[in-house]
Amino acid sequence: MKLEIYNQKGKKTSKQADLNKDVFGISPNEHSIYLSVKSEMASKRQGTSKSKSRSEVRGTGSKPWKQKGTGRARIGSIRNPSRPGGGTAFGPEPRNYNLKVNKKVKAIARKSILSSKFAAKSIMILDKINIDKPKTKSFNEIVKNLGLESKKVTFLIGEKDDVVYMSSRNLHNINTYLADTVSNYDLINNEVVVLDQKSLEFFNKIWI
Repeated sequence: MKLEIYNQKGKKTSKQADLNKDVFGISPNEHSIYLSVKSEMASKRQGTSKSKSRSEVRGTGSKPWKQKGTGRARIGSIRNPSRPGGGTAFGPEPRNYNLKVNKKVKAIARKSILSSKFAAKSIMILDKINIDKPKTKSFNEIVKNLGLESKKVTFLIGEKDDVVYMSSRNLHNINTYLADTVSNYDLINNEVVVLDQKSLEFFNKIWI
């Protein structure tokens, strides 16, 4: 399995990239992708919603008026959920939304995403991304040279580069991640994935 390698100017180089068929050529497992992405999205939820029950709202615990003889409805507490200022019945409580997914399922999901992207011809390989100073204009030129200005694109780099990250962070629909930290959701939430050669090496070797 091979792909053309492009440079920053959008021109094809004389080299071709080798893609591991065990990573980029499997039959995608849609359910594994669903479980993995669902787990990642759930883990982003804070789970801090809270309302006060009748035992927590402010107010006396004594009976407001006697049971009989007043002409009014009987009442045992002003903190009753049915009364204004009372507690909330069955309100939200702090909870943990994390969902456990096995490592093998996550690995299958990642390979399935990469394989589906390859099958859809939504993967591009760059030889490298080299920017001298943090400038959005410089990164935008790379995007235009590749003909991706109208698409939602995820760039994956093999090594941490603050200049590349700062140059791309203000561009609409453009995201840049390290290959070894990108989530499956970020990997699938795009129209095109652009990898540099080092990030491709990472994906080719990690599951051999």
